[in-house]
Amino acid sequence: MTSWYESRIDRQIREAQERGDFDDLPGAGKPIPGQGEPYDEDWWLRDFVRRENLTDVLPDTLKVRRDRENLARALALKPTEAAVREAVAELNVRIDKARRGMLDGPPVALPTVDEDEAVEAWRAARGSGRPPA
Repeated sequence: MTSWYESRIDRQIREAQERGDFDDLPGAGKPIPGQGEPYDEDWWLRDFVRRENLTDVLPDTLKVRRDRENLARALALKPTEAAVREAVAELNVRIDKARRGMLDGPPVALPTVDEDEAVEAWRAARGSGRPPA
């Protein structure tokens, strides 16, 4: 004869099922989200950002890195050489702060931007009519 043991938790779940507490729950009968897709260990973070509609949640040092990578496109929108130089100078200040650890986020090792080279690239892009890289 086999003795049957039901833990307190198992009993509560069984009783809730018998009462119908689990009937008509949201998502019942629908596929499990992400089923069959490769596992993403940051799924919970991506879901949180999507659910809370968060935008631009990067730490300051990573924002500087992103701005450095997108510099050519940002400078292409500047109307004058003075505006280009001002934007580059402002970015270089932020890069310097990031390198010194004065901004929140992981450390970055970004080189500063040479203003004259940036102005030359801006002039070349405006003269050729091609979109910035």
